[in-house]
Amino acid sequence: MNKPMILVVEDDKAVRNLITTTLETQDYQFHTASTGGESILEAISHKPDIIILDLGLPDMDGIDIIKKIRTWSNVPIIVVSARSEDRDKIDALDAGADDYLTKPFSVEELLARLRVTLRRVQYDYIKNIQNDSVFINGGLKIDYAAGCVWVDEKEIHLTPIEYKLLCLLAKNVGKVLTHNFILKEVWVNALPDDTPSLRVFMATLRKKIEKVPSNPKYIQTHIGVGYRMLRIDEI
Repeated sequence: MNKPMILVVEDDKAVRNLITTTLETQDYQFHTASTGGESILEAISHKPDIIILDLGLPDMDGIDIIKKIRTWSNVPIIVVSARSEDRDKIDALDAGADDYLTKPFSVEELLARLRVTLRRVQYDYIKNIQNDSVFINGGLKIDYAAGCVWVDEKEIHLTPIEYKLLCLLAKNVGKVLTHNFILKEVWVNALPDDTPSLRVFMATLRKKIEKVPSNPKYIQTHIGVGYRMLRIDEI
């Protein structure tokens, strides 16, 4: 892949300058927009690899921008917003955002989130040119055709629900999935108050695939929001 290009959508000049300066120090290419209208035009004309998006723009709510972009593009979107309530995070992620960073934020955390998202972009790129019937992430291997799972070359026996959960996370590796999204995808007719059941199944899944379930390396919990499968570097 060529050097990734990032679109920064932020109306606060000081925050925008902080983000672009950070990107410059890491040799990222970037474009900027300060309104929702500009952001959509930039996304169409420059086709960025990642969008960093503020929700509180002067002409349009960021949630609406996410929804508009999702009608024609799957470009990863990292929300950077002062809105810190779980409901705001869930709404953004359900609308199609890939990650959510709350202001004020550290430069180190922003760069870490970018690295996670870029690994997903690169993984998707490679997956598009390779046979994707087998998923490999560190010591985790899923053979979709056979319906089998291995961890460190040892076959792991999962229940049908555990297997569906693992496959859903694997197919969205690097992306935060909300409780509501997971429930709808795995159980179809599930209700929001079924979240405790989801936590139980996730706990049993972790016991089977994680060496230390209390300190998981594959499945990360976003408290009050959902879960994300992390992309392991040693692959």
